[in-house]
Amino acid sequence: MARTVTISLKKQLKKHIVHGLNWLIYLRAVLRKAGANQHLVVDVPTQTMKLFGDDNELLSSYSVSTATNGVGEQNGSECTPRGQHSIWTKIGDDMPVNTVFVGRVPTGERYDPSLRAQHPNRDWILTRIIWLRGKEAGINRFGDVDTMHRYIYLHGAPDDVQMGVPGSHGCIRMRNADIIELYDRVKISTTVTING
Repeated sequence: MARTVTISLKKQLKKHIVHGLNWLIYLRAVLRKAGANQHLVVDVPTQTMKLFGDDNELLSSYSVSTATNGVGEQNGSECTPRGQHSIWTKIGDDMPVNTVFVGRVPTGERYDPSLRAQHPNRDWILTRIIWLRGKEAGINRFGDVDTMHRYIYLHGAPDDVQMGVPGSHGCIRMRNADIIELYDRVKISTTVTING
């Protein structure tokens, strides 16, 4: 009798474990899919960027700063590229605010006014980098119009840099608090549309 009860309990326990694992697998798939349809839209004329959710619901809106030279895709133009892009990679996990990046590598420096005085001509790329890749061959991908090879990013900027007006060398500048928030919300491969 005791052996029969033990076997019955083991079967019930196994059934519950399998059922629980199936729920975990399902839940993991749902969580992976969540955010799968997120997309960003950068509007150069208004110097804004909007993050939309799965149902095209507006999740966040940011004031940004695009290129001083306007829009354009040509390598060396220092213009912000237009069209369909995706997030190629994200750089800067857990780095402190105002971490300075050069060549996508943290220098060990933290931006402050005295560092700016030492390097007055440096293009300040701070805190986080979201590197973009063009999706349209001949428009913003491959050859002399390749967004990724032009090193176009969404990135943090010094807090005294004005947003809402063009001022970058082609990238899309953001406030440090905004780039951290966005970085934590978006995934690699998220679509980024830049309208000009």
